[in-house]
Amino acid sequence: MTIPTLALTIGDAAGIGPETTARTLLGHDDLREICRPVVIGDADAVRRGVEVVGGDPESVRVIDSPADARNEPGTIELIQDGPSLGKVPWGEISPAAGDGAARFVMRACALARDGLVDGIVTAPLNKAAMHAGGHNWPGHTELLAHEFGVRNFSLVLSAGDLYFFHLTTHVSLRQAIEDVTRERTDNVLRLVGSFARALGRPDERIGVAGLNPHAGENRIFGDEDADILAPAVEAARAAGLNAHGPLPADALIPQAVKGKWNLVIVCYHDQGHAPFKAVYGDDGVNITVGLPVVRVSVDHGTAFDIAGQGIAREASLVLATRRAAELAPGWSDVWETARRADEATATP
Repeated sequence: MTIPTLALTIGDAAGIGPETTARTLLGHDDLREICRPVVIGDADAVRRGVEVVGGDPESVRVIDSPADARNEPGTIELIQDGPSLGKVPWGEISPAAGDGAARFVMRACALARDGLVDGIVTAPLNKAAMHAGGHNWPGHTELLAHEFGVRNFSLVLSAGDLYFFHLTTHVSLRQAIEDVTRERTDNVLRLVGSFARALGRPDERIGVAGLNPHAGENRIFGDEDADILAPAVEAARAAGLNAHGPLPADALIPQAVKGKWNLVIVCYHDQGHAPFKAVYGDDGVNITVGLPVVRVSVDHGTAFDIAGQGIAREASLVLATRRAAELAPGWSDVWETARRADEATATP
């Protein structure tokens, strides 16, 4: 059985990405049974990460192409991109490291577009450093969407069988309210349906959180839930999706944590991120749905306060790699739905 090849980007070289990458690939040989990991980044930065976790820097092997990867335990096979970042200070915002973090993602996307990798796994980048390095993206998700030229995508937080899809992400709350449109809701509902099919659960219930308190309380607290979300849910049900809502978020999300819902759509960043991180911490990952290949990320930041100390936990990166390997083989249905939605909403 052919296992997927995954591009693992190291994130910001001043953060914990290099050391968690080292711990993941040198301490979890079982991952190689389900995927072929190829690191995209800087060899000197990763060697420094290997050193701080007590490993052998000689374990880092620079290769030219994913096809050259031998997937041997005890090695980190890496494609070098750009100049050395081995001298970047730990735990400080660095334009060089920010530039590198963005370039590593771009290189991974280029490899995916060329059919050389089947998925992307990302360690954390620092947004301020990335901006200082000349890449003005709100975050990973938007950069990835740009590199693949897609418009219909969603950030998804996942822990176990629970998935939180987001209608909006890295925008102000005022902008998020404006961005919760009927078109956007229709598109995300279709993405969730295709994702459910990729999981082998096409009849899975989909819970849609209300935008306003109490999902508007019959228009007492706003009209968006009745005028935008409810018609979108009704249309989704008519199209065969097992969608429900809009439902009050303060009821829906606790029910989801207890297992009543596995597929949830939230309206804005903190409506999903705050409760998810409070409950799951390092046990969650971040998936981008709507790209041609699966992309999974850790659900934590660069942790500048502990970078270089060798104490950062790799659990989220291990989980992200495992989840990407599991999702990659069935990703075509998810992508096809997103591609059709992109074509339907393209500007003439």
